[in-house]
Amino acid sequence: MPADERFAVRRESARASVPRPLTAAPAPAGVPLPPGLALRGRLATGARRPETPRGSGRGGSGSRTPRTGRGGGPRRAYERARRAWDRPLTAYYVILGSSLLITVLGLVMVYSASMIKALDISKPATYFFGKQFLAAVIGGGLMLIAARMPVKLHRGLAYPILMVTVFLMVLVQVPGIGMSVNGNQNWLYLGGPFQLQPSEFGKLALILWGADLLARKQDKRLLTQWKHMLVPLVPVAFMLLGLIMLGGDMGTAIILTAILFGLLWLAGAPTRLFAGVLGFAAVLAFLLIRTSPNRMSRLACMGVSEPDPEGGCWQAAHGIYALASGGWFGSGLGASVEKWGQLPEPHTDFIFAITGEELGLAGTLSVLALFAALGYAGIRVAGRTEDPFVRYAAGGVTTWITAQAVINIGAVLGLLPIAGVPLPLFSYGGSALLPTMFAVGLMIAFAREDPAAKAALAMRKPGVRWKTMRRRVKKRSSGER
Repeated sequence: MPADERFAVRRESARASVPRPLTAAPAPAGVPLPPGLALRGRLATGARRPETPRGSGRGGSGSRTPRTGRGGGPRRAYERARRAWDRPLTAYYVILGSSLLITVLGLVMVYSASMIKALDISKPATYFFGKQFLAAVIGGGLMLIAARMPVKLHRGLAYPILMVTVFLMVLVQVPGIGMSVNGNQNWLYLGGPFQLQPSEFGKLALILWGADLLARKQDKRLLTQWKHMLVPLVPVAFMLLGLIMLGGDMGTAIILTAILFGLLWLAGAPTRLFAGVLGFAAVLAFLLIRTSPNRMSRLACMGVSEPDPEGGCWQAAHGIYALASGGWFGSGLGASVEKWGQLPEPHTDFIFAITGEELGLAGTLSVLALFAALGYAGIRVAGRTEDPFVRYAAGGVTTWITAQAVINIGAVLGLLPIAGVPLPLFSYGGSALLPTMFAVGLMIAFAREDPAAKAALAMRKPGVRWKTMRRRVKKRSSGER
């Protein structure tokens, strides 16, 4: 046999000796194969399993999983915070949430700071808290009403509120009708334990009336003339200041002056005009302080750390003592020592000092953060609106609350003279709480009037949202799952 034929025979015999894998016979059409047999068939026909690339496992050197660098964390957080702040309803929720938190925390601190004072005058421990809680309930109703009122109705109430307030402030000075509290003739007796301070409503009246006046003059393009910018805004404001100063309330007069300057600044008063009004007010304030020994003594108590041997600066010094003894987290709610007769007015003008003593630095910084959030949200509402009345009114309310908070806290810290003004939404006093909560409702109404906020609130209504979802859902056939 030739060599090539012998080689061919050996090759055929070698192929026959190698065992072949079992393969599944082709199944008839429409008949499925068993799972095991189908798997064997796929393996037998040479189908490959997907191979895992090298380094793709956990911790492998060739892993291509993207990792976030550490440097992107703060920037990403900033971008998220900025996007959240730019949402249409952010100012609405910030104003509502911060004001309610300040009011609730104020109720807690009023109860804690006033219980010893109430027992000292033979009243129940909840005497001042009950009155403040009733004022907060009424103020909450006023805030809800103001938040639901349209802007036109707010403008329509400007003149009636101003006239009623002026009438009550004149009535205070009538002998036998007005009352004197702590040397200030600024109160009206309403019967029982209730009193009213009309000058607190004068702040709200000046804001509403001044905003409506400036808005109408801006629509007529009259604010470019200095006489239209000053008259009659400044004379009416000085009339209110004169009625307040007849009662001796310098603190409320300072807040009213700050509101006037805020309205002039928002109206775009020229620098010379603004400086002239400011200089006149500063000279008048200097004369009023210089001619009053009580006001001079308050000015001399700035920055003191201990009272005089004759008992001067007692309140300012013990306010510093209360803040200093609080530490980081305070001595505990209700555990204040200064409220046991050492610190005068612990539940009104100096409630911030008791807060620092019982809740510590953490508590005082929380209160400051809430006021900062409320003020910043008010600036946002005033800055993003195209309605001049909304801009002036929102700016005036923000100036009022911010300036009063700064003056009160600055006096407690010893940085400013003791002006005798309460901390807004926080201190005891229904006459101060009611107009302030109405003003907060005013800002909530302005935040709701923003077009983007209106659209967002409309989408949150159950009926509108359900109809929108039904329009977005595609119709499916009956056999589709």
